[in-house]
Amino acid sequence: MLHTVNKSPFEKNSFNTSLRLAKKGSDILLIEDAVYAALKDSAIEKAVKQAVTMHSIYVLEPDLMARGLQPARLIKGIQIVGYEGFVDLAVKNDKVQSWL
Repeated sequence: MLHTVNKSPFEKNSFNTSLRLAKKGSDILLIEDAVYAALKDSAIEKAVKQAVTMHSIYVLEPDLMARGLQPARLIKGIQIVGYEGFVDLAVKNDKVQSWL
């Protein structure tokens, strides 16, 4: 299953809920303000690093760039995808769960 998260983890608990409920091996795509969850040196970095060992976590590059965030600031193991990658993830997974 593909889990998409669009809210900042510092404003809503959608990201934490997705981590708690996603089955091991799930794909998680951070879009819009959820891209802030992928940054090093944040209050949730430890939880994200642990999640990367259990899930494939992606960040949407256009949303990262729109916020002036550089790929070098991402936690190791988080993968960057563009819109084509987003489509590929949606096609690869039989279901998509959007966390709002």
